[in-house]
Amino acid sequence: MAQIGTDRQRAKEFLDAGNVVGIPTETVYGLAGNALNPDAVLKIFQVKNRPSFDPLIVHTDSLEKLDQFVTFIPGPALLLAKTFWPGPLTILLPKRDLISDLVTAGLPTVAVRIPNHPLTLDLLRSLDFPLAAPSANPFGYISPTTAQHVADQLGNLVPYILDGGSSTIGLESTIIGFENDKPIVFRLGGMTLDHIEEVIGSVSVRTHSTSNPKAPGMLSSHYAPRKPLILLPPGESPKPNMRAGALVFRELFSGIRTEYQRTLSPTGNLNEAAKNLFVHLRTLDALPIDVIYTEPLPNEGLGWAINDRLRRASVRQ
Repeated sequence: MAQIGTDRQRAKEFLDAGNVVGIPTETVYGLAGNALNPDAVLKIFQVKNRPSFDPLIVHTDSLEKLDQFVTFIPGPALLLAKTFWPGPLTILLPKRDLISDLVTAGLPTVAVRIPNHPLTLDLLRSLDFPLAAPSANPFGYISPTTAQHVADQLGNLVPYILDGGSSTIGLESTIIGFENDKPIVFRLGGMTLDHIEEVIGSVSVRTHSTSNPKAPGMLSSHYAPRKPLILLPPGESPKPNMRAGALVFRELFSGIRTEYQRTLSPTGNLNEAAKNLFVHLRTLDALPIDVIYTEPLPNEGLGWAINDRLRRASVRQ
């Protein structure tokens, strides 16, 4: 089983040697490796069983270091970076040859961000290379928000997991890119559209792709529990079912056992709901039930991103 600890130097030693480690961020836990080492990047794909056509996010600790692996930063992208980094926003930028096609799935752009977690920022400052780090879970499964989640999912495949406590946001980063100078959000996440538009004006949203995605996290089926998840239409309740569980926003469903239900936020706080989303899905997935019912949240703030995750997790239905 992977060792869990807070020893940043130990994590650095594994990364310097070309291994992968689990790292905490404010969004979710990442599976990190040297972004400039093709063998380490390949190990990330192998450990996650992630398809090679799904690109990775590269993490660094300062805006100044971007010049090492991107060729150009458009004005709006620079404004977003200066406003929101460190934070839950990933920006697609034209890459230098230093970043391999394996990292970007052959695309000319690389997804980059500065995570807002003190332990991981300290780790990044100590390294001579940026880190490629998708979420630290088997591909397509629920993203981890604690070090123990990573250990439970990846077990002996990761030698060390840096424990930074529970992720404070609980949703992956928002991803934005630019086509013909127009901003496009490719993945909804922990940075709300409202905040982005306050800085650079209106953006368009293009979040789904069945193959060859332009950014990480765009595949239509993702973030899913192993048990079937049924996303009900707005205002609809499930039929009584003693073998069902439920993930609800504020109020429990009738006809489903109380102990098999989890509430995202009794007060209707969307930030609290986002933080609880993956934790509650993971808990429900482990219960002796046959199916999980859920409902859409208000399409505002982080509700957009939560609904995006629920739709993708239930796409099989």
